[in-house]
Amino acid sequence: MTPIKVLLADDQALLRSAFRVLVDSEPDMQVVGEAADGAQAVELARSTLADVVLMDIRMPGTDGLTATRMISADPDLAGVRIVMLTTFEVDEYVVQSLRAGASGFLGKGAEPDELLNAIRVAAAGEALLSPAATKGLIASFLAQGGSDAEDLDSKEYTERLAALTGREREVLVQVAGGHSNDQIADRLVVSPLTVKTHVNRAMAKLGARDRAQLVVIAYESGLVRPRVE
Repeated sequence: MTPIKVLLADDQALLRSAFRVLVDSEPDMQVVGEAADGAQAVELARSTLADVVLMDIRMPGTDGLTATRMISADPDLAGVRIVMLTTFEVDEYVVQSLRAGASGFLGKGAEPDELLNAIRVAAAGEALLSPAATKGLIASFLAQGGSDAEDLDSKEYTERLAALTGREREVLVQVAGGHSNDQIADRLVVSPLTVKTHVNRAMAKLGARDRAQLVVIAYESGLVRPRVE
């Protein structure tokens, strides 16, 4: 089995060392590089072809958000998944990170098992948008528009939604709800393989890198509205 190649990007050397020891202790993953800022993270992502980048949002010089946009915009790095590391559970930077192409985020205070699971989930192309309360908060930011500059994408997303079949829209709504392929299959009474096919087609039609971006598009286009508790 080929190990998951992990790149660590954080300006705190002590934290990177702790992450390296943890990741390298797992037989199915290995650290292939360490970056102290966003610019170095982009360079190493290209040279190591990492599968997953653990990216700190706030770094001196080129920050994690800018680095995420650069990696996401590079066709040669289409297979790279980015997990944002943040001191705060949710803020506007997290929402911008998801828009920029990150697969999700994780608090720096997360338990070791959570971090390792996040790497595996991201490597598999899944979205790190749990627990439900966190997704609700992200939805609230999206509903408020976040950064005004990003609102220009809404019309484009709405037009792309018109290209989806009825079933693909149904599946997209379920993905936006944070449900796995197996859960969606149970809800729609189809096979998990059929769900996966619909998800992949929706991603292709909407230009989404992964499930996290599908969720963002579902909210920004207005297909899904955040529930007000």
